[in-house]
Amino acid sequence: MRTYLVGGAVRDRLLQRPVSDHDHVVVGATPDELLALGYKPVGKDFPVFLHPDSAEEYALARTERKTGPGYHGFAVHADPAVTLEQDLERRDLTINAIAMDEAGGLVDPFGGVRDIEQRVLRHVSPAFVEDPVRLLRVARFAARFAPLGFSVAEETMQLMQRMVRAGEVDHLVPERVWQETRRALGEPRPSAFLQVLRASGALAVLFPELDALYGVPQRAEYHPEIDTGIHLELVLDMAARIAPGNDLVGFCALTHDLGKALTPADVLPRHLGHELAGVEPLRQLCARLRVPTEYAALAEQVCREHLNAHRAFELKASTVLRLLVALDALRRPERLEVFLSACEADKRGRLGLEHSDYPQAAYLRAARAAAAAIGAGAFVAQGLQGPAVGAAMEKARMAAIAALRGSSG
Repeated sequence: MRTYLVGGAVRDRLLQRPVSDHDHVVVGATPDELLALGYKPVGKDFPVFLHPDSAEEYALARTERKTGPGYHGFAVHADPAVTLEQDLERRDLTINAIAMDEAGGLVDPFGGVRDIEQRVLRHVSPAFVEDPVRLLRVARFAARFAPLGFSVAEETMQLMQRMVRAGEVDHLVPERVWQETRRALGEPRPSAFLQVLRASGALAVLFPELDALYGVPQRAEYHPEIDTGIHLELVLDMAARIAPGNDLVGFCALTHDLGKALTPADVLPRHLGHELAGVEPLRQLCARLRVPTEYAALAEQVCREHLNAHRAFELKASTVLRLLVALDALRRPERLEVFLSACEADKRGRLGLEHSDYPQAAYLRAARAAAAAIGAGAFVAQGLQGPAVGAAMEKARMAAIAALRGSSG
């Protein structure tokens, strides 16, 4: 029995990045042998065990054979005769197919170290095409490693394009698409996720609402980048800068401008009413991917209200209060922070405007604080009851918001 550190732990060590998870592969052992050593079984589809002391994952070396469409269509074979190279060969990318023995020596049969040095995301074997999730994973790794200079190998992109043409991505279940997308939105450069999916043809299949934004023009005085798809990429990357690792902000940024794809051609490059027009395609996307309720709800608020955030200083106090109430920000200020981060990303995610200020955020935070400071107690003490209390609170909150600008609102 021999054990090796594999996958992301080896890759990230070589990249001198923090290592969070330590996964191991065990060669030359049976499940009964691991059980006898105190390992705890956790795998359902194949033998995976937790170390009795470290609780790290140890998987028996295994091979996979394609038996049907999609990523569920595999037969897994694990026994002591499976070699380390056979186990590594079933992995997706060469940079993830490097093993390290207990003495620190590397086992690299597929050139992963070379590809790390050359900053290339390359498939391990032609079997890559058998699992459509791998296409999403490549796009997600691009979002993670693009800041380090990584790009997808041409031959790997060609394989991914073949997968799309063959209809493999049609078999992806919504939960897995959402899982990979959500993780990509928390990476440093989520625009690379879109770029890889688009280049492979998968964006049009999985996210037609996003694919439709490319090539749609905007007014150059507001959007020097002009193309709405390019704007979306800039907004995603700005969101990752403003709120690193926050995939909720990322999803709000991803879906804030869907209505621009629906603007009639004779109106372009203006997009009057795009914020309301984007609500229905957003709802369709969320329903199709089974997006969690909080993500869908906040994304819809950003879609509806991002222009109001931009013109916050021009809004009546009553409109500001309505916005805060719609966000449930008086009770849950963290929702306002997500909203403001996404809106700031939209404002700064434009060519040449990356370093612009967004004072609207501070104003809306102050408005929330002023409104939230007004409770029902004072009005009940005055003898008001029922709806009269709510009406008095609303009036006082609007006055407090208006006072922030020194006007009546």
